[in-house]
Amino acid sequence: MLAIVDYGVGNLFSLKSSLRAVHADAVVTGDAESIEKADRIILPGVGAFGDAAEKLRATGLSKVVTDEALNGKPLLGICLGMQLLFEKSLEFGEHEGLGLLKGCVKPLAGYIPPEYKIPQIGWNALSFKNGGEKSPIFSTIRNGTYVYFVHSFYAADCEDSVLATTDYGAEVTAAAGRENVFGCQFHPEKSGEAGLRILKAFSETERAP
Repeated sequence: MLAIVDYGVGNLFSLKSSLRAVHADAVVTGDAESIEKADRIILPGVGAFGDAAEKLRATGLSKVVTDEALNGKPLLGICLGMQLLFEKSLEFGEHEGLGLLKGCVKPLAGYIPPEYKIPQIGWNALSFKNGGEKSPIFSTIRNGTYVYFVHSFYAADCEDSVLATTDYGAEVTAAAGRENVFGCQFHPEKSGEAGLRILKAFSETERAP
């Protein structure tokens, strides 16, 4: 079973529907015991980093998710969920993340050229880095595949964990990970056939030893 963590941030219907489409057994849950019993975890999220991090801590789910990931269980963060995997964010102040990946979430404003719109919304191509094409979640994805982004902040100072970038006037982190922890800045559930292949690959990812 795959657990989609429900901590009060975002509409999770499209994600669960996409997982159903690839025949993955998934449940949306905010119950710690259910997350602990699951074989894999997805951490979604939309909105502000600080609010999401606070809700995760308030529910006690930040510790559950972190502990399970550190014990080898596959974890996939999507959009804001990916950003929460890092050490901190500078979105409207400074906020502590889960610290599963080294790096800091920073605003696109001031990093990308001023003529580029913020938020970045739309389809952009993936460019694999650090052997990202060999990552379990990208096993069926080709370099240059287009996926769908909606975000105003990006993961920085995370060179060692970058799996893929995208060009949005500058090189922007599109995916990151290490061992059993993965993150997609884009939305697989909104990325058509390619996104479904990524979700299916994650649903088959084995636990780290």
